[in-house]
Amino acid sequence: MDRRLESHHMYAPAGADYAGSESQSSTATSKGLDSSKGSHSPSKSLCSASSSSSEQLAADAKAKAKAASAREQSQTLRADDPPLVRGETVQIAERGVTYLCPYSGPVRGTLTVTDYRIFFRADEKEKCLELDVPLGVISRVEKVGRANTSRDENSYGIELFCKDMRNLRFAHKQENHSRRNVFAKLKENTFSPQLFAFKNEEKYADNGWNVYEPIQELKRQGLPTESWRITKINDQYEVCDSYPAVWAVPTTATDEDLRSVAAFRSRGRLPILSWIHPESQATITRCSQPMVGVSQKRSREDETYLQNIIDANAQSHKLYIMDARPSVNAVANKAKGGGYEMDDYYENAELVFLDIHNIHVMRESLRKLKEMLFPNIDEAHYYSNLEATNWLEHIKCILTGALKIVDKVEYNKTSVVVHCSDGWDRTAQLTALAMLLLDPYYRTIRGFQVLIEKEWLSFGHKFQQRVGHGDDRHSDADRSPVFAQFVDCVWQVMQHFANAFEFTEELLLQIMKHLYSNLFGTFLCNSERERVKDELKRRTVSLWSYINANVEDYTNPLYVPELYTGALFFSPSLRQLRPWLNYYCQWNPRMMPQEPVHVRQHELLLLKKQLAARVRELQKELETRSTRNQRVASPVPA
Repeated sequence: MDRRLESHHMYAPAGADYAGSESQSSTATSKGLDSSKGSHSPSKSLCSASSSSSEQLAADAKAKAKAASAREQSQTLRADDPPLVRGETVQIAERGVTYLCPYSGPVRGTLTVTDYRIFFRADEKEKCLELDVPLGVISRVEKVGRANTSRDENSYGIELFCKDMRNLRFAHKQENHSRRNVFAKLKENTFSPQLFAFKNEEKYADNGWNVYEPIQELKRQGLPTESWRITKINDQYEVCDSYPAVWAVPTTATDEDLRSVAAFRSRGRLPILSWIHPESQATITRCSQPMVGVSQKRSREDETYLQNIIDANAQSHKLYIMDARPSVNAVANKAKGGGYEMDDYYENAELVFLDIHNIHVMRESLRKLKEMLFPNIDEAHYYSNLEATNWLEHIKCILTGALKIVDKVEYNKTSVVVHCSDGWDRTAQLTALAMLLLDPYYRTIRGFQVLIEKEWLSFGHKFQQRVGHGDDRHSDADRSPVFAQFVDCVWQVMQHFANAFEFTEELLLQIMKHLYSNLFGTFLCNSERERVKDELKRRTVSLWSYINANVEDYTNPLYVPELYTGALFFSPSLRQLRPWLNYYCQWNPRMMPQEPVHVRQHELLLLKKQLAARVRELQKELETRSTRNQRVASPVPA
């Protein structure tokens, strides 16, 4: 694995008695090792018992290669210059800068700014601290203190406010103007329309842009059918500029019907199929709110279209419309021309409000969560402070909504239409989570990538606005942790079903890291149309190229797909939910695990392969003995 793409934040001084006190170089080296480390490893004991296995020899060779690569990388990390990805260039390097670490105190070292990251390495050997932060993570840069007015030598400097639950502060000497130079380079490279993803020259064997092909995914679901057809009416993005080019729609709906329905739905986002049940043919379709307004407008075409969705499911003659919003908000949207489906106009349809709040409420909730968890946690008031953030309450509402969809589709065999206001925030959360719970394919590494590409990227979640790539408007009202909430919800589900997912928490952490990093082109722009226009597939690297090149780092050794071939269902009680501390508190060394989890996972993966090889050998031996016994037992013809 190419560790130049990893960023770490090591706060702990050398000799600390908690995990995270090792240097960056030793961390990178240990992460490159798997079961070759330690004589007490279970995989080593099995190795001695089955040394003739060809799989074992291949695994040992691979482990040695990874260890050698890690040693080489650790030497790079100990060099004076920061590690660089291909295409990255150093903009400025200033010595004598002090990082005000909230855990180990002031640390003096060298601060380097490149066109991709800010990198700090301590001068003092006893501190052994390194800081590696992608510029895309930075939300705001501010100068702290004024020249010739601050008595404290550490009160004059720069403070960085980040999108990933941390703030960073650096103190500069007043006499050498280093603050002015660093501040200028940070502003120039952080808040720029020319993101580093367009400069990244890393190469991978697997082209991640090919992971999701819409027609292939629809065919995997069994489409087209007698009731559903695939259309490219939006191939020029003229019907709806925030929707994908390829749709699945009822066969009874003509292209003219689709245009009429789109005209009645907010932003032209008419109901489009997301998922169809392989047995019952119950479906999940997604859209935006109808443009009802205070005058209670109606659309015969829209009403007929929803009836077509009902008729496409022979198992049920009813439709559930899951409106993600609180009912009060839905009513208030009438004043803006929006609204919801009226029971009198939509026969055989039942409207259910899911009470999930809007992006502004979620943004404020995350701000409170950050204040609670960073830099330190108030243990005495932990639960009361957590309750005050309402974060887990919001997570519960999203999970509850997704499970209601699962219940209607899987157990009632009834089709569901999902929408919020515009259909690109809460709607994506609900459909993606419901599909994850319903379809085991989306619980694989490749399938999860397809799910994100399909329900989030192609259906127009506004990543550019919600994340603010290269944008210095940190107080923009469009910023919101909508996708982060979805990933948090996935993590919550994984805590209930440890054997149902092919991937581990590490995959979720990598996705969250590169949501902000701007290293890859995957999460750039607001829609498929914008990505096509900016030629992201040609000009940038996909995050999935990187993930799939190092797939073993994210593979769950406890994955048993045979146990979970159907839908997952659980009770999303607040008693069952807890904060995702490995993400929200990942910068706190006191919260890190004592033993690196990925090392144990590599050992378990190797052990799993060895056991599988042994099972195959025993099966062959059993078949051979059975054949031999049959020959002996068969009567000799006279």
